[in-house]
Amino acid sequence: MLTGPGGAFEVVEEDVLGMPMKVYRQRMKSLREVSRLASLRGDSDEFLVYADRRIGFGSFVSQADAVGTALAKEWGVSKGDRVAVLAANSPEWCQTFWSAVDMGAVLVGLNGWWSTDEILYGIRDSGSTVLVADRRRFERIAAHLDELPDLEAVFLTDADPSDVGGDARVHRYEDLVESGTGLEPIEPDIDEDDPAVIFYTSGTTGRPKGAISTHRSMLANLQNSLYIVFASALANPERSLLPSDGKATGLLTSPLFHVSGCHSGLVIGLAGGIKLVMVPGKFDPITAMRLIQEEKVTVWTTVPTMVWRVVDDPARFDFNLSSVRSVTYGGSPSGAELQRRVQECFPNVRTVGNAYGLTETSSLVTINTGDDIEMHPESVGRALPIVQLKVIGEDGTDLASNRIGEICVRGPLLMPGYWSKPEETAEVLSGGWLRTGDLGYLDNDGFLYVTDRAKDMIIRGGENVYCVEVEDRLGQHPAVLEAAVIGVPHQTLGEEVKAIVRVEPDATVNEVDIRQWVAAGLASFKVPAYVELTYLPLPRTETGKILKNVLRGEAEAPGTA
Repeated sequence: MLTGPGGAFEVVEEDVLGMPMKVYRQRMKSLREVSRLASLRGDSDEFLVYADRRIGFGSFVSQADAVGTALAKEWGVSKGDRVAVLAANSPEWCQTFWSAVDMGAVLVGLNGWWSTDEILYGIRDSGSTVLVADRRRFERIAAHLDELPDLEAVFLTDADPSDVGGDARVHRYEDLVESGTGLEPIEPDIDEDDPAVIFYTSGTTGRPKGAISTHRSMLANLQNSLYIVFASALANPERSLLPSDGKATGLLTSPLFHVSGCHSGLVIGLAGGIKLVMVPGKFDPITAMRLIQEEKVTVWTTVPTMVWRVVDDPARFDFNLSSVRSVTYGGSPSGAELQRRVQECFPNVRTVGNAYGLTETSSLVTINTGDDIEMHPESVGRALPIVQLKVIGEDGTDLASNRIGEICVRGPLLMPGYWSKPEETAEVLSGGWLRTGDLGYLDNDGFLYVTDRAKDMIIRGGENVYCVEVEDRLGQHPAVLEAAVIGVPHQTLGEEVKAIVRVEPDATVNEVDIRQWVAAGLASFKVPAYVELTYLPLPRTETGKILKNVLRGEAEAPGTA
């Protein structure tokens, strides 16, 4: 009914960057169309709730337009230029995103957990000329602005320039809103395949890679999400996610510098007329539950770590959480036990959802919800209508159902590549297919199961940690001879980081020294929670590769110790 000829989500095949792909026939062609439609709602409905601030749809779009107009007319930002954001979730983050994409610029979402060196790298790598930041995160680089000669201006969302050193390039964010208010927005032509966003993923080479989301890929994710709502309502009206009064309220807890927060939170919220309630500062389960109760939140899309923190909190039954109709999560493995706990904590949840997606796919590839998740609780679901999936073996050949191999994805929601990294792009993109680096299988009914990762990576609380990046940092310590990093299971975080470190025979370092060394160069979520020191060589293959399965206790070392 939905995807066939004449359906609201009719799927056809079209050429996308030289490749035939399944796309929705009826679709928007740029993100600007989303904001223009949202502005028609005016301020009769609230869009953002943040602390004591309540912003309507019309006011939000007007303020975003003002920021974009000021950036273009006063600071020379034009189509294709990069505008970076380094801040916690806030209305200013959201406004900067829409101001950039609406005028054809590229929004660069910098990870708010990054260390000084990582932030400087991201700004330089993306070639950003403008930075919007909050005080806490800007202070990490305030003394290093001379190392960023191409950065022309910094706008602080919550501080005065004199409070952070008084550099001539640093200004108040409010100045952008004030100077652009009342001016006609800049609206250059935007192509579907123009870059809209650069979000960084941890890199196997020790440096993050900027995955590009285009207007096409982000709108494909938007339309996939709308399809899920309508398909669920048709399949089982009793579990419909469509609110009876037509007004949904979402709790936005995922960081906006992740696709889950931006693509599947902010964009869908503005397009769908959803009131987004933002949790200020660091996630806190008590604050989240209080906001759910006060704002009558109906939908919560997040990562399993945050859900576990709520369902495990002793105060969970002190709050009225009955308004919640849907809880959906992705980013790390979860199963039947978490689903059971969600149903226990949120008495009126109609459906629990588990999803699979990547930064490189502009969010969702599959989703498992409704009746399907009860029959296949360990699956991440089936492919969305414009997504193709396959599983390949080590030799690159397609595997039959129920055989484990590397998961590959094809569709218009794929990134065109990593920013300024053609070699890394070629390693994962070929013939229109993305090699995800995740291992899994498809069953006979097309349900996808993710079993492991081909990439040497840990997912901690929804954040990707590439082991080699931490190992490289450990290897720079003068007392470290060799190191290996592995993931260890953790109920709420999914995994924690563990380092096995071989040190010099006369070394006097301890576990705290090692952790502080890593923290000085990398983001806090990459710092090992566990450090095991040894004077013995780490187990290796004949070719010199460290046997991490031995370190995990999954196998015995060959030969003698």
